[in-house]
Amino acid sequence: MDQRMTAGYAPTAPAARMENHGPTMAKVAMASGQDVLARSGSMVAYEGFVQYESNPSALGRAVAGRLSGESVPLMRCHGDGLLYLADYGAHVLCLPLNGENISVNATNVLAFDAHLEWGVQRVKGMAKFAGQGLFNIGITGTGWVAITSRGTPVVVDCSRTQGETYVDPDALVAWSTGLEVRGKRSFKASSLIGRGSGEAYQLGFSGQGFVIVQPSEDSVERLSGKQN
Repeated sequence: MDQRMTAGYAPTAPAARMENHGPTMAKVAMASGQDVLARSGSMVAYEGFVQYESNPSALGRAVAGRLSGESVPLMRCHGDGLLYLADYGAHVLCLPLNGENISVNATNVLAFDAHLEWGVQRVKGMAKFAGQGLFNIGITGTGWVAITSRGTPVVVDCSRTQGETYVDPDALVAWSTGLEVRGKRSFKASSLIGRGSGEAYQLGFSGQGFVIVQPSEDSVERLSGKQN
């Protein structure tokens, strides 16, 4: 094989704890004592010595996830080397947290540093519009998080917009939890906005922070807990 034909796809030396290798794969620089929690089945390759095991400490939160519909099947990864993660060709974003909080839809969680605090959270402002409300996975601390998007996402800096930023909950991937969030019901043009039975719900965001939105409304997947 002429290796010059494949040179552009070869891995590069890691420049960060988590980074992209192409738009649909995360590369994690593994080191002893720096474990990663990753979505079960997301490993596609690794270099060096990397091991995997189920995460017993997450079982209690998995139960809470089943009750809320936001379960995250996780495996603990540890060792030394390079770990490559992917989720059925979805786009991947690697985000550094610096003592910050982020709220992520469970179906979009790919991996995060094991020392970060996390748990199931109810999204305020939606219960009165959508019955039981909306649940997400809250992740807090200093470290790295890798999330997925069904297609190329848009990241909106709410501090640079006038007024509120409105998002269809079915297309919402994640947001920084310092934002103010409120639910909104649309009565006009309901057949043109959102998905479902006709009434449309949006989440309005304002303040200092960002919102990540994917070009896909996967409400059926989120209700069933399945992914493409």
